[in-house]
Amino acid sequence: MKLLQFDNISTGESKSGFIDRGQVQVFPTGTMIIDLVVEADRSGSSLESIAAELTTADGPSFDDLVNRRSDLELAIPLRIPEAWGAGVTYRKSAEFRDEDLDNPTSMYNQVYLGERPELFYKGDHRHAVGPGAAISIRADSSFTAPEPELAFVMDSNGRALAYGLCNDNSAWDIERENALYLPQSKVFYGCLSLGPVLVTADEIPDPRDGQLTATIIRNGRSIFEESVDLSLIRREFSELAGYLTRNNPVYPGAVLTTGTGIIVTEDCALADGDIVEMYHPVIGTLSNPVKKLTDSDRG
Repeated sequence: MKLLQFDNISTGESKSGFIDRGQVQVFPTGTMIIDLVVEADRSGSSLESIAAELTTADGPSFDDLVNRRSDLELAIPLRIPEAWGAGVTYRKSAEFRDEDLDNPTSMYNQVYLGERPELFYKGDHRHAVGPGAAISIRADSSFTAPEPELAFVMDSNGRALAYGLCNDNSAWDIERENALYLPQSKVFYGCLSLGPVLVTADEIPDPRDGQLTATIIRNGRSIFEESVDLSLIRREFSELAGYLTRNNPVYPGAVLTTGTGIIVTEDCALADGDIVEMYHPVIGTLSNPVKKLTDSDRG
């Protein structure tokens, strides 16, 4: 089941539902995806079974939402209570980051090979945007790059309920300056995008099966495109969730990104006005324009 949320620009009203043969079936007014997630956490049921029990009404076509043919537009599919990132889950990511060090210590390769994964806080709904909304470049960053990733929404026990595409947008120059600056590299307004929909776990039985593609478009022309096989992720998603929830209470609906194997080099650093697109054959395409922030921007 493909779950989504959309906004009415004229009224400010938000609604949610699922896609059925290209048409959106809308849940009762006031019911949002986070409500379904909380119920799945409480009951132990699957997200799709809870959604299937709700009454629905015919809504817009998904294509109309994506292309904004009315006052309705696709929104972030979940009001994220907290987001976390898993780093260095691909060997390519470890090797590239170790090359950045003036005195290489293989710090990132040690994480890649180690028992304990790298996990970091990525923000919440205040920092995140949905399809069509702008991801950001920090005012004090000259090398911000998208990190295209598969993400999953979990319950409070770490059970994967649904999957979405995620951009772990990061200020790489700040992390390069000093690894202790990682929080500033990772957490700022527009540092995370999620969407375009959430696909329930029953439709993606093996999340590491398949391929993810990322493209950066500048002035109507692709300046970067690369794909990665998700099978190259070293760790099981249940392992990542297990470490995240160990002695650490998380909210139902917490989002965990699973690392990137697509490395955008400095010559393709994001610029104001770029468009970043991510594609997964089941989840679809997540597209976001890019905005350079000023010192006074707070989101």
